[in-house]
Amino acid sequence: MSKKKPDRKKERMKLYKKVRNTSSWRSTVIYLLLILLFIAMMIFLSGFVVEYIFESKFKEGYKDAERTAKLYEKGQTDSSYLKVLESEDSDFFVKDDNGKIIYQKGKNTCSDEGGELEITNGKYSYCVYSDKEIDIARINKDGSFSLNPAEFVKWYTSFEDSARLPLWVSFDLDGGKKLLCKTYLSFSSLDRILVIELLAGLAIIVFVFCLLTVIKIIKSAINFRRVVRLFYSDPVTNGHNWMWYVRYGEEKLRGGRCKKYSFAVVDIVFRNYRNYCLCHSISEGEELLSSMNRLLCSEMNKKEMCAHAAMSNFALLLIYDSEEQLKQRLNGFIEKLKDIDSEHSFHIQLGVDLIPPKTDAGGRIVKRRDISIENAYNNACTASATLADSEESGLRIFDSNLLEQQKWENTVQEKQQSALDNEEFVVYYQPKYDPCTDTLKGAEALIRWESPEYGLLTPYKFIPIFEKNGFITQIDHYMISHVARAQKKWLDEGKKCVPISVNVSRVHFAEPDLAEQIRELVDKEGAPHELIEIELTESAFFDDKNAMLRTIAALKEYGFDISMDDFGSGYSSLNSLKDMPLDVLKLDAEFFRGDNAGERGRIVVSEAIKLARSLNMRTVAEGVEIKEQVEFLAQQHCDMIQGYYYAKPMPAQDFEQRIQPQQ
Repeated sequence: MSKKKPDRKKERMKLYKKVRNTSSWRSTVIYLLLILLFIAMMIFLSGFVVEYIFESKFKEGYKDAERTAKLYEKGQTDSSYLKVLESEDSDFFVKDDNGKIIYQKGKNTCSDEGGELEITNGKYSYCVYSDKEIDIARINKDGSFSLNPAEFVKWYTSFEDSARLPLWVSFDLDGGKKLLCKTYLSFSSLDRILVIELLAGLAIIVFVFCLLTVIKIIKSAINFRRVVRLFYSDPVTNGHNWMWYVRYGEEKLRGGRCKKYSFAVVDIVFRNYRNYCLCHSISEGEELLSSMNRLLCSEMNKKEMCAHAAMSNFALLLIYDSEEQLKQRLNGFIEKLKDIDSEHSFHIQLGVDLIPPKTDAGGRIVKRRDISIENAYNNACTASATLADSEESGLRIFDSNLLEQQKWENTVQEKQQSALDNEEFVVYYQPKYDPCTDTLKGAEALIRWESPEYGLLTPYKFIPIFEKNGFITQIDHYMISHVARAQKKWLDEGKKCVPISVNVSRVHFAEPDLAEQIRELVDKEGAPHELIEIELTESAFFDDKNAMLRTIAALKEYGFDISMDDFGSGYSSLNSLKDMPLDVLKLDAEFFRGDNAGERGRIVVSEAIKLARSLNMRTVAEGVEIKEQVEFLAQQHCDMIQGYYYAKPMPAQDFEQRIQPQQ
C-alpha cells in the first residue's frame, strides 16, 4: 500500500493556529495565581503564629481567672477563702440563674454580649465577654467570639512598652450560678518585637517572591516575543516571512476595522535573481534582497504589509483607492527596484489580485469572513507567471481570463487520472514523406484528448499543465505503449511499418532508468525497437547534460533512434549536435515562415542539412505547407518532410490506410 501523502497546507495552518493561540498570558496568569497562593499561605502562617501567641497569653490569664473561681467556690463553705479573694487585686462578680448579681468585687466593666472562644483548632471552648472600657472584641453571627483586628492593632500599637488586654471569662458554678472574672492578656515589648519581626519577615519573603515572579513573568513575555519574532522573521532579509504574512494578513483582511478598505495582494518577482547570484555570489544576492525588502517596507503605511515569500518573491498587501492609482504606485515600485543597484538593471514583474470590500444583499459593507490570503496570493502568482516568458519588467492584474485559465488547470488536474484510466487520450499520426519520391518514410505520434465533456482537445490545452504538475511522465508512458501496440498490430497484419517518433518530455530525463523504462514498455507490446524513435526537444539538452548522454547512449544500445525536435529554435543547437549522438535532426518550422523564409533562411536550412549529413544524421523539415518549399528541400536532399503539404495529423485508422502492405 502506498503511504498517504501529508496535506502540507493543513499542517501549515495547524502551525499558524498553534502560534496564534500561544501567548505569554497563560504563563502570566499561572504566575499570578502562584503569587496569590503564596500570599494566602503567608497570611495563614502569620495568622497561625499570632493565634498561637494569643492563645498562650489567654491561657496564662485564664489560669488566674480559674483560680479566682475555685477560691470563690471554696469560700462558700470556708469564709477564709473569700477573705483571700478580698485581699487580692481582682475584679469579678457572681450572677444567679436569673441573671441577678449576688456578689461583686471590684469594678464591673463586663459587656452584656459574650460568645464562645475556641482555641487549639476548636479543641477547647471558653465563654468570654469583652470589656466595656477596651471594646476590641466582636461577636460573630454564629455566636463565636473573636477580636476586631483593626481595633486590636490600634490598641496594641498605642503602648510603648507592655500592654494588658482585659477580657471577662465566665465559669459555671453550682446552682446555676455564673462567675465572670476579669483577666488580662499581657503582651510584653518582646512579644511586640516578635510579632513585628515575624510580620516583617513574612512581608519581605512575600515581596521577594512576588518580585522574582514578576521578573519571571517579564522574562517569559520577553522570551515569548523573541520566539514569535524569530518564528516570523526571514533569515535572508531580516524582515518578515511568509508565515507572518499569512497570519496577520488574513486577520487584517477578515477584520472589522479594515472591511471598508480595498486591498491588493501583490506578488513581486525578481526574475534575474538566479543569474545575479551566479555572476556574483549567494551572499551578495541575499544582501540585494535585503535592500529590496527595506525599500519596499519604506513605501508601506501602517496598515500595509511586506514579506519575503520565496527565493526571489516578495508578498505585499496594499490598500488602494482606485485601480489606476494602484497601477501608478506599483509601476513606481518597479522603477525603484529596477535601479536599486546602480551597476545593474533588474527585471521586476508584478502580479496583483484585487480584493474589494464585501457587501451583503442590502449593499452594506460586511466582514470578509471567508477570504483566504493564500488563495489571493496564488492568484497574484498566476498573474505574474504570465509575464515569466518575457525578460521585461511588467505588471499584470489577475482577471476573469486568468481565473478561467486557473479553473481549467484545476479541472484538468482533477480529470487527468480518470482520463488516463479510461483511455480518453488518443494517438494521432502525422506522416513524414520523402520529398524526392513522395513515399511514406515515417510519422510522428501526437496526442489528443477526446473528453466526453469537452470534446476533442489539442495538446496546447493540457500538455503545458501536465508538464507543470509532473503528470507528463505518465503521458509519455501511455504514448510509447500505444504506439508500440499499434506497430505490433500492423506488423501482424502484414503491413510495411515505418518508424514513428514519440515525444519524451525533458522532465522524464531526470529519471536515471528512463532507457530501461522505454525498453520494457516496447518489449511488453512486442514491437521492434527500430520502429520506435524517441524524440527530444532542444530545450531538454540544457538540463543535466551527463544524465542526458547516459540515457541516449542506453537507448541507442537498445536499438532506438534518437531525434532532436525544433532544431534552431534555441541558441545552443550546434553545441548540442557536437555532444549528442543523434540519429535524426528536425528543422524548426520557423525556418519556413516569415522573415526566415527568405534567401538567408534558405542558406541556413541548406547548411543545416549538409551539417546533418556530415554527422550521419537524417533530416526532417517540419511545418512545410507549400510546393516551393518541398521542391527546395528536395534539391537540398532533405530526407523527410512533415507538414500540411502532405498531411495533417490524423487518427490511427486514417494513417493505417497510408501504410503499404509488405512486398
